[in-house]
Amino acid sequence: MFLGTHTPRLDQKGRLFLPAKYRDDLSGGVVITKGQERCLYVFPVKEFVRITDSLAEAPVTTRAVRDYGRILFASASDQTCDGQGRVTVPAALRAYAGLTRDCAVIGANTRLEIWDAQAWSDYEAEREREFAHMSEEVLPGVL
Repeated sequence: MFLGTHTPRLDQKGRLFLPAKYRDDLSGGVVITKGQERCLYVFPVKEFVRITDSLAEAPVTTRAVRDYGRILFASASDQTCDGQGRVTVPAALRAYAGLTRDCAVIGANTRLEIWDAQAWSDYEAEREREFAHMSEEVLPGVL
């Protein structure tokens, strides 16, 4: 499970330090792909395989399945952390998420998300007002 908010910076080569506490969990490699709301999703390979298997079982005749799969897989890049714990974020994905230097890496349960730091701050401020009311609507019976 991935938790917390971390604030690394992209270097000039488009590399980013992933949180040290998760390096063992990510040592088998990661898949970085477009996420929703203009962030990037970072999945451990094992979790990405699970998602791939689930999508493979979904009916290809459903437009939403085709559309989601196309974007998810077409933008996906498999990466391995270097010896210092950095991962390269491909240029096209950096452009999609508006990443330049200051980033926010947030834990999102089974994945990490990479955001432009200001975009994350804006998103969090906007959504925090709604947070108190979400549990009943989004997670009935969970909390």
